[in-house]
Amino acid sequence: MTLDKQELYVPSARRIERERYRRARTRRATAIAATSTLVVGAALFLGVVNSPGWQRTRETFFSAEYARKAFPDVMQGLWLNLRLLVVCGALVLVFGLLIAVARTLRGPVFFPVRALAAAYTDFFRGLPLIINLLVVIFGVPALRLSGVTTDPVILGGAALVLTYSAYVAEVFRAGIETVHPSQRAAARSLGLSSGQALRYVILPQAVRRVVPPLLNDLVSLQKDTGLVSIGGAIDAVYAAQIIVGKDFNFTPYVVAGLVFVALTIPMTRFTDWVTARMDRERAQGGTV
Repeated sequence: MTLDKQELYVPSARRIERERYRRARTRRATAIAATSTLVVGAALFLGVVNSPGWQRTRETFFSAEYARKAFPDVMQGLWLNLRLLVVCGALVLVFGLLIAVARTLRGPVFFPVRALAAAYTDFFRGLPLIINLLVVIFGVPALRLSGVTTDPVILGGAALVLTYSAYVAEVFRAGIETVHPSQRAAARSLGLSSGQALRYVILPQAVRRVVPPLLNDLVSLQKDTGLVSIGGAIDAVYAAQIIVGKDFNFTPYVVAGLVFVALTIPMTRFTDWVTARMDRERAQGGTV
């Protein structure tokens, strides 16, 4: 009868002592971190509530009555923000990838395409998003073009796609350029065309490497969907603004802000998890 190796293994006294020491250090560090956090939090809380204008600030920005009143309208408007995030996010990924591929095309014949793609990314990365939104939402209807919508939701979404496609294109292009040229050469030596090498060899590696920054851009897009309210679209921000305009209490703004924060935190933590996972795989040789 043979015994399993794990049954034969008995940790040494030194190993047991080392593990005990590590656990003690972890508990000590956790206790210190928790204590310091409580002390800092208590100091900030006491500093705010004991300030001379705290009573007026609480009534104006942190009213439970106005929070309950604003919450249903803000959540109804949030549905528009979520739809914009899904639709615009998908379009941004597609257009950004196409622009990035256009910028990496080789050969003198593709110079006009590369130049146009570079001009697009330079222009919309330099143009403030708020100005882009104002120009598209109010400028396009002023042209009175036949068959062109004047819906501020659609026009605002188009402006978001224009701006974020430029940022995402640079992320994709950076990922493509990190793939070693030998990968393309190896694909061509196997008989793949330039397009096939890009599709089956270069892009899979490039996209996998830029997932964390892409998720960060989507987090930013989720927040910036609230800017479509400047055109009159009733999203979470504009719903809060309507209530503020009637009652002159700013608590609805705080409610809308907290709702966006509640959406952003899970996406941010998911981005951190994906980044840490990819770093571990890269360290272990799991990612090409």
